[in-house]
Amino acid sequence: MITLSSDFGSPYPAAMKGVLLANADSDPRLVDIAHDFPRQNVRAGAFWLREVLPYFPSAVHLVVIDPGVGTDRAALAVRAGDHALVGPDNGVLVPVARRLAGGDDIEAFEIEDDDAESSTFHGRDVFAPAAAAVHEAGIDRLETLDRCSPADGIVDFEFPEPALAEDTAMGEILVVDGFGNAITNIPGSVLDDRFGETVELNGESVPVERSYAHVETGEQLVTVGSHGNVELAVNQGRGERAFGIAVGDSVRLSRN
Repeated sequence: MITLSSDFGSPYPAAMKGVLLANADSDPRLVDIAHDFPRQNVRAGAFWLREVLPYFPSAVHLVVIDPGVGTDRAALAVRAGDHALVGPDNGVLVPVARRLAGGDDIEAFEIEDDDAESSTFHGRDVFAPAAAAVHEAGIDRLETLDRCSPADGIVDFEFPEPALAEDTAMGEILVVDGFGNAITNIPGSVLDDRFGETVELNGESVPVERSYAHVETGEQLVTVGSHGNVELAVNQGRGERAFGIAVGDSVRLSRN
């Protein structure tokens, strides 16, 4: 299996699929994760990949969210547990690699990309051929691939940590999903004993509920999303609009 993730929209992913099929004799199963990640947004891509890819069995994951394409940023193949990730060295692969590996035990290899046909489409010209090569060789044989060598350090990426106190949690909005749910970096555990009650969110009293339908249509709530983090939502509405909040904004939760 080879999965594909990008911010390309359409039709560019089709070219990557063509390259994968042309270069992999074993007829890999191609699975699209998403091609509508927020464009050139490494943090959003890193968050969603970390939340989605661990549900897959062993696979090669082709990831192209690459605002530095055509520059001197490196191209990587990363082994993480029984998975491999292929993509740019800009941090987008790191959070999911750590989760797949169960810690920091990841191995990164740099892919030579000096003779790419295009300086603007490395998804097709660098990463797709590399993903096909990894698939054919096997995830446990990255070090044997031509044009791959152990990376001398890679760009790290970590999500900001919240500040947690006994009665207060300070964090920020990491991403907003397609439903308008504003997802914070505050762990859901801070709400463990608050369901059915209220908390103060940036000075406003808001109900804490386990699901959206526990409040009336159009009403705000604070809940814990499937990712395990606190999120700000509206039942059948858009949380980021109702709360007047955007990615990167600060969030302060406190007991009433």
